[in-house]
Amino acid sequence: MYRIAIFLLLFGIWIIFSGQFDAFHLAMGLISALFITLISSSFLFLDRDRSAGQCLGEIIRIPGYLIWIIYKIFQANIHILKLALTPGDLKGVESSLVKIRTNLKTDFGRYVLANSITLTPGTITVQIEGDELLVHSISDETEAGLRDGTMERRIAEVFERGKE
Repeated sequence: MYRIAIFLLLFGIWIIFSGQFDAFHLAMGLISALFITLISSSFLFLDRDRSAGQCLGEIIRIPGYLIWIIYKIFQANIHILKLALTPGDLKGVESSLVKIRTNLKTDFGRYVLANSITLTPGTITVQIEGDELLVHSISDETEAGLRDGTMERRIAEVFERGKE
């Protein structure tokens, strides 16, 4: 069932992004989505014991997280721009290495957290060891954003709902 969900997701994305609805483009999308589903479907849904409804729920929650993370990336860009344009000796830059302990239960959840942190300007995930992430932060403000746990909670809501 999970392969069908992945195929439908990929084919839907193809249709949306191509904007072409003639037979040739739909056939190419169908073939492409089928091929990608066959070679990589196990990457998205690692837990095969979940029902189709649980997988679909995860897919439905992903866009909300993506909108939120894009907004956070925009905010971080503004912060980094302010740091860069502040006259003087870059007074707001207080780089540090921060250890963050995560409560995310799955490797995929930790992977999404680490990549979300790295995508956000001013922070880079340097190392993941078990449930600890080592993150380089450029300022006190970006460090505070790491420590508040909002990103971790949002990731848990999307990818780990029902795994308690």
